[in-house]
Amino acid sequence: MSSKDVLVGVIGGSGLYHLDNLTFVERVSPETPWGYPSAPITICSLPSGCKIAFLARHGPHHSIQPSEVPSRANISALKSLGVRVILAFSAVGSLREEIAPGSFVIPTQIIDRTKGIRPASFFDGTNVVAHAAFGDPYSLKLVRWLEVRAEKALADEGRGVVLHKDKCIVCMEGPQFSTRAESNMYRAWGGDLINMSALPEAKLAREAELSYALIATVTDYDSWRPHSEAVTAAEVFKTLADNANTSRHVAAAVLEDLHAAALDGGILSEENGSMRFSIMPRSGEQNQEDVKKLAFILPDYFKPGDVAN
Repeated sequence: MSSKDVLVGVIGGSGLYHLDNLTFVERVSPETPWGYPSAPITICSLPSGCKIAFLARHGPHHSIQPSEVPSRANISALKSLGVRVILAFSAVGSLREEIAPGSFVIPTQIIDRTKGIRPASFFDGTNVVAHAAFGDPYSLKLVRWLEVRAEKALADEGRGVVLHKDKCIVCMEGPQFSTRAESNMYRAWGGDLINMSALPEAKLAREAELSYALIATVTDYDSWRPHSEAVTAAEVFKTLADNANTSRHVAAAVLEDLHAAALDGGILSEENGSMRFSIMPRSGEQNQEDVKKLAFILPDYFKPGDVAN
């Protein structure tokens, strides 16, 4: 198998540790300059013969804490396989009454409430400075493409699952859930959803020039509701299984078309070349080890042996 024909990567969140109705090809665990991914990446064949890559964000047995997910290794490993588009799934809490447990959401904005303990850039620890544009943290062409197809897939499943669009997700540190005061503060800020995994994954995908969108699956109401008990893990687990089954149905419905769209390239146009003018001008003092490391994700801009860009 040529790894470079794997254009689409799927990252599974809590409860989603595999995909159904695909033909297993192989498992790979590429070593990257940032270590190994959370789990071996499963390469599967779609009915058409096209291949996709699946990665369990928290490991195959959910053994990795949200703050300890090796996101740089995950994103760079997927790109090293040829992946150009990432469809990510993540369990979330709801900050809005109308976004009920069991709902699906494709967000378009993020509020960062992580605490700086997660490596959030491929450029950390190098002498290369880059300022990636992140005003629209999700790839809007991919988001709009996905909305239509995910909504149809949910309707075809017949369980009455609602898809919400254009929402804002708050990414907090964890592993503890929010206090009631924090939950209400996030609502006042305009947050609609909350989870612990949206970042730095989306930032790293942007730096790697990958098209990235998130399907958020709602497991619970966060702690803001005054007459409800605070969210507990037991409450979350009750909804995870149903959401995971629906996630697999949505993935099965869209992956063929998503591969074709990636091959066509139209949904990738926002990300292609997006880092070219984000990288600050480089001097002749550039560390060649840094160049080699960054060439792993951005080979068009970093070429070992060169000292200027």
